[in-house]
Amino acid sequence: MKIKKLELFKVPPRWLFLKITTDDGLTGWGEPVIEGRAETVRAAVDELSSYLIGKDPLRIEDLWQVMYRGGFYRGGPILTSAISGIEQALWDIKGKYYNAPVYELLGGACRDNIRVYNWIGGDRPSDVKAAAQAQIDAGFTAVKMNGTEEMHYIDSFSKIDAVLERVAAVREIGGKDFGIGIDFHGRVHKSMAKILAKELEPYRPMFIEEPVLPENNEALKEIAKYTSTPIATGERMYTRWGFKQLLQDGIVDIIQPDVSHAGGILETRKIAAMAEAYDIAMAPHCPLGPIALAACLHVDACSPNAFIQEQSLGIHYNEGSDLLDYLLDARTFKYENGSVSLPTGPGLGINMNEEKIREVAAIGHDWKNPVWRNVDGTVAEW
Repeated sequence: MKIKKLELFKVPPRWLFLKITTDDGLTGWGEPVIEGRAETVRAAVDELSSYLIGKDPLRIEDLWQVMYRGGFYRGGPILTSAISGIEQALWDIKGKYYNAPVYELLGGACRDNIRVYNWIGGDRPSDVKAAAQAQIDAGFTAVKMNGTEEMHYIDSFSKIDAVLERVAAVREIGGKDFGIGIDFHGRVHKSMAKILAKELEPYRPMFIEEPVLPENNEALKEIAKYTSTPIATGERMYTRWGFKQLLQDGIVDIIQPDVSHAGGILETRKIAAMAEAYDIAMAPHCPLGPIALAACLHVDACSPNAFIQEQSLGIHYNEGSDLLDYLLDARTFKYENGSVSLPTGPGLGINMNEEKIREVAAIGHDWKNPVWRNVDGTVAEW
């Protein structure tokens, strides 16, 4: 069996899907994308495809090693996202070849389901109380929300108070056991992050996420002094080597690798195992499409330290096209009591609506994240 063809589909709202076909007719799907850089990742996949054509798709580790190490310059969001989507599609093929879910080929499941959370509030968080109530009514037991809008290196306490008011409203409506993830989104600098971390502690967040940008991870040690709230980060970190120092330093409680960015299914499983050795939990990042979510669920299935899974169902980015829209059967992801069951079909366990994918790919998208500025005109983190 050899790889025959790679096809890419840029579909709304901001995703890039990949279909790999073998010479004996097996197909696999992956999701290689960086949000806002879909065309750049497409080019990277196209470059890698010249090596992949004619190769055995079952030799996933060897193909990964060549894709990652075969170039003098390696790593980073574009290359590892391209590799991630390709690797997902290869696992989909391998699972179908052996007629088994991917997680069965990675040691088997250690759980029956995994808790999930939904997003509320949007980029500029608002109406979070009503939004939280809607998620509770839908059966979910946890949400995540952006904590702040733009925030300068040193900013006003009124912005701090606004964050506290929003979180207090969600805690009030959800009760003491409702999970509240608060995403700083890298928008906050160390000085203000220390204040926020301390002031939020009475509301018992499930975690605070990316209190600072990953290039400033050394600041996490200082921020951790001001709170006992679990600190999470990792969505903008790539491969096990990118996570190595963070894990060794022991300054986070939750890692959040993205299966479509960090290197794929097996690479994320390796990162999870490294974190487990340091007694650190995992909550994979996934504000993406159905292929990425399925890939995450296979990692979650065989990773004991995975405790909750992000998903894009109803997220503010998905206007016009949502998580389940590209599946032939929207019931593939079975939600119950705030959790989702593991996929049971071979490979990734999803059946893509290829007719619709091809139809909307003819339209495509040009999604870009906004550029924000502080009141003094300086560029702010989005």
